[in-house]
Amino acid sequence: MRITRVLGAALLALGLAAGPAAADSSPSPSASADGDAPTRAGSSFRTATEIEQGRSATASGSTGDYLYWSFPADTGQRPTVRATVKLPATHGSETWQLDVYDGLRRRQACQYGAQTRTAAQGAASVELACVLRTVRGWSEPWADDPLPGTYYLRLTVVDLAAADLGQPVSAEVRADSKDIGGAAAVDGSLGKPLVPGIAAKSAGDGDGSKTAVLSSFGRDDGWSSGWWSDRWVWTGIGAVLASLAGIGGYVLTRGSGRPSRVPPTV
Repeated sequence: MRITRVLGAALLALGLAAGPAAADSSPSPSASADGDAPTRAGSSFRTATEIEQGRSATASGSTGDYLYWSFPADTGQRPTVRATVKLPATHGSETWQLDVYDGLRRRQACQYGAQTRTAAQGAASVELACVLRTVRGWSEPWADDPLPGTYYLRLTVVDLAAADLGQPVSAEVRADSKDIGGAAAVDGSLGKPLVPGIAAKSAGDGDGSKTAVLSSFGRDDGWSSGWWSDRWVWTGIGAVLASLAGIGGYVLTRGSGRPSRVPPTV
């Protein structure tokens, strides 16, 4: 009897020791597939989670929550944002929407893409996408053109049954940009990028100083820096073609010399 108790205690100790190891080896449900990418989202503009372009971010939440992320975009870029929402096993019809706002919190229109989609009853996931207009170097005060600076993503459900409210969901978002360059460039430049100065974080030096959100995403050569653009190349090519066209037109209209019907001068 005593030997049985000793063996039982030993097996229990081995089970407790192996339990945490097995739990640590299993993937976490909130872990991101992109290494150090964020695994949570903000609940407002001021608490939006920063993400870098070209990397995915994940977050867990409930239907009815507002999920916010933010990313930087500079002049000449055409951002594309995508979101995938994994839905619970059982649910009714749900409509999800992905909105994009600029640094002034103006809602930006999408050139194309499924910004709002309805997931049928029992669907496993729903995918959303939005391709923004090309970021401009400047804009009129009354216009809502996209300008360089911070951009916000807001993901939420806009239509669902009352019984599905509060069910757990997970989301994955990603922001990419295509460099358009001189094809969409305009004269003029913005004095400073539209970064959210009201949203600040501690510098971590212990002196109480704070820095604006997304300052860590600053470019090495500055925002919209440099005078060079591929517009210079196209301008030079246009000048060369215009010169060749002028020379060719002159050669074609000049003729071979004095017409035969005109008598020679004495």
